[in-house]
Amino acid sequence: MTDRSDPDLDRLWQEFHDFVNMTSEELRAFLMATGSGEEGSPADPGQWMPGLGREVLDILGKRKVDLTSDDIETMRRVMSVAEDAEAHASANVQDDSRRRALMAVGHDPLRPPRTET
Repeated sequence: MTDRSDPDLDRLWQEFHDFVNMTSEELRAFLMATGSGEEGSPADPGQWMPGLGREVLDILGKRKVDLTSDDIETMRRVMSVAEDAEAHASANVQDDSRRRALMAVGHDPLRPPRTET
């Protein structure tokens, strides 16, 4: 469990959820399709999901107060991916391999930004 009053964690949580713009269902379906080419076990089809994406999926099912130190580290790793994506924003967003790499951590670069209401 985490401290509810940590402003750094609050900022990381918000930035993570702003970057991860796919729902858990969308991410799960994408990861399952991505991992389906591997020789996986029918008993545990999720075992072949890419690791970081599977960790993102776990975080999406949690409340902030239930985060572990591993979850926080995963969120930091995802934000490093976000920073790298921003640094290369001039690259073609239509590039399929780039888009798939971002989608593997829950970010679809072709999805319009969320609007605040």
